[in-house]
Amino acid sequence: MTIRENLEQWEKEYLSPYAALSMNSKGRTKMEPQCDIRPVFQRDRDRIIHSKSFRRLKDKTQVFLTPEGDHYRTRLTHTLEVSQNARTIAKALRLNEDLVEAIALGHDLGHTPFGHAGERALNRVCPYGFEHNKQSVRTVEFLEKSGQGLNLTYEVKDGILNHQTSGKPETLEGQIVRLSDKIAYIHHDMDDAIRGGILTEADVPKEIGDVIGYTTGERLDHFIHDIVTNSQGKNMVCMSAEVDAAMKKMRQFMFESVYLNPEAKGEEGKAEMLMETLYDYYLHNIDLLPAEFKAMIDLGEHREVVVCDYVGAMTDRFAIAKYEEIYIPKCWHG
Repeated sequence: MTIRENLEQWEKEYLSPYAALSMNSKGRTKMEPQCDIRPVFQRDRDRIIHSKSFRRLKDKTQVFLTPEGDHYRTRLTHTLEVSQNARTIAKALRLNEDLVEAIALGHDLGHTPFGHAGERALNRVCPYGFEHNKQSVRTVEFLEKSGQGLNLTYEVKDGILNHQTSGKPETLEGQIVRLSDKIAYIHHDMDDAIRGGILTEADVPKEIGDVIGYTTGERLDHFIHDIVTNSQGKNMVCMSAEVDAAMKKMRQFMFESVYLNPEAKGEEGKAEMLMETLYDYYLHNIDLLPAEFKAMIDLGEHREVVVCDYVGAMTDRFAIAKYEEIYIPKCWHG
């Protein structure tokens, strides 16, 4: 037996009967030989980590636009925290850690620069719309490797597509990532808001703190323990009703205090304008797109979608640099 086959057998013998087994994957869009060392979900995780879109996450906004300070989260550190939370839960429930990690690491690959502000801008101006979860799937299916894509398994793409609140992942591993994403951003966005002087721990309403804790560490620990306790032996991943209600209240508190706070989000209007301006510029100057994007239009892709592919894939720094290059006279620089 190969190393991969031994690992697949271990999964079958050890993992929960509700786990997604590598050997039972629905497979890839394009058939390819199996690796002799890595099961399919581990292989998918490796492909995501080595992708260009994964590396770009380090220079994309999570919540705070271009913050001054080394310790604020980026889209990359958010992704890593989602992955770590999800792996902890998966290990405790004896579910497939490789699948969980692949979904978690890939779930935001299609995110725009400037966080949800960039996403809102492109969704507003593109007649075909723009949603980062769908763009993440488009990235791994089509945009990576100059149009070849990463050829990921069905289960990983399903988890990426359905990681948002409205999604319904087919696997329990996908359900873990869906919850872990919420847990991560509630945890780290609160931490960043405290670091930025926008909130203090004392601002958390008592009705929430009494249920899930009064510090970021307490809340993270409570969420994970609650999910593990309430999901053991079940064909679903869930929280207790009490903790789920408290999480929703905490999320609402964060929207009111942070996500819609002018001090934290006051620059977002400028970011949206920048994204809309770049979209409009490249839509009317298609010849200035990189060759691989122009080739997509020649193959029949809608030009509006391809412009979104290009502008949406930019990092914060690259988008700002492009805007300056196009619209700011060089003599004004510096």
